[in-house]
Amino acid sequence: MKKYESDNASRSEGQNAVASAEQYRTMADQIAALRSLGHRKELITQAEQLAKADVAALTDDQARMHSEAGKATTNITTLSRSERIDQLQQMAAQQNILSVLSDRLDTQQQLVALYGRWGRQVEIQRKIVIHLLLQSLAFIAAICALTILIGWSMQVALERFLREHRQRQTLKTVVNLGSQLVGLLLVLLVVFGVPRQMPTILGLATAGLTVVFQDFILAFCGWFVLMGPNGIRVRDWVEIDGVGGEVVQLGIFRTWLLETGNWTAHGHPTGRRVSFLNGYAIRGKYFNFSTVGQWMWDEIKMSVPPGTGIHPLIEKIYQATVKATEADAKMAEAEWKRVTHEEGSPQFSAMPSVNLRPAGTGLDIVVRYITRAGVRLEKRNHLFETFIDLMQDDSKKPAEPTPELLHGQTEGSASTNVQKTHAGVD
Repeated sequence: MKKYESDNASRSEGQNAVASAEQYRTMADQIAALRSLGHRKELITQAEQLAKADVAALTDDQARMHSEAGKATTNITTLSRSERIDQLQQMAAQQNILSVLSDRLDTQQQLVALYGRWGRQVEIQRKIVIHLLLQSLAFIAAICALTILIGWSMQVALERFLREHRQRQTLKTVVNLGSQLVGLLLVLLVVFGVPRQMPTILGLATAGLTVVFQDFILAFCGWFVLMGPNGIRVRDWVEIDGVGGEVVQLGIFRTWLLETGNWTAHGHPTGRRVSFLNGYAIRGKYFNFSTVGQWMWDEIKMSVPPGTGIHPLIEKIYQATVKATEADAKMAEAEWKRVTHEEGSPQFSAMPSVNLRPAGTGLDIVVRYITRAGVRLEKRNHLFETFIDLMQDDSKKPAEPTPELLHGQTEGSASTNVQKTHAGVD
């Protein structure tokens, strides 16, 4: 007890309430300390009750021995000499026992006082820890309130300064996500504190998150690529991983298309809504038909009725196709020349081609020409009308059966290109 009561020993071995409370800086430590202090309080109370019971028992023993010693003193005058000597020796032994009982009683009383001091110390520590825990809860509430306030203020600012709905919604999502992540990180710091090996933990956490969320990380980075000048926009006609369609929604992580099937087929919506992660922008697996300078080859296939003059009809179809696509072909060749940096004529020709292919009951005429995606349907409809008029005009004339033509139709493995001076791409 002397060692405990001395100031030096108290500072070196004991813990006062303030020094103990300084160790509980995080909410997790405070909760654990509160539970530990409750258990210590129960143990100290139990020990104090046992010490008080020992004090009561020793007090009874001391009173009983005092009573016996008093009785022995009153009867000593009636005893003989030898009996007096034995009685005095017995009284001396009783005095020694009383001295021991007094020391034990004093020690137990001091233990009761010491347990009381320890109990008060634990109670003070418990109050301080509760106070610190309430402070941590107040910090968490303040962080949540500030996170909500900052997110709301940023949304108001975006509403005022940004007019484009899509960009405003995108930035709102980014701001909400960022503010919530920062608020969650601050709450975790209040609850668990700063880790001791922070660089190692950050490295491992970053590596794990990169492996798990690599697709979403690429999608998020791809969104910035799509927002650039060479990206895509809503209502653009694009092809992503072999799927063509119109862009109906462009989010931070995904792009949604209204599928329109193969570009060389019908081009009408199939009714299916297809989504892709924006990582395709980084991997380069997309093609935008709506941007300036993008061209596509379209194809029209017609069956020739029996008795129709093949060669004159093909020549008329070719001339009509050249006339309808001449402007687009010149623009495409000029752009290809600029892209390939060639002097003179470009390597690829944009001139249309008209080919014959064998069919079940006769022959099919396949017309292929260059056009832009934005005017593809209009160009196709215009050529259809022109070809139908040519075929109707040709059907009014008498048929000219020629064995040479039939012989030329059967020759050739897959298709016969009747274009004599112009090289078509098939």
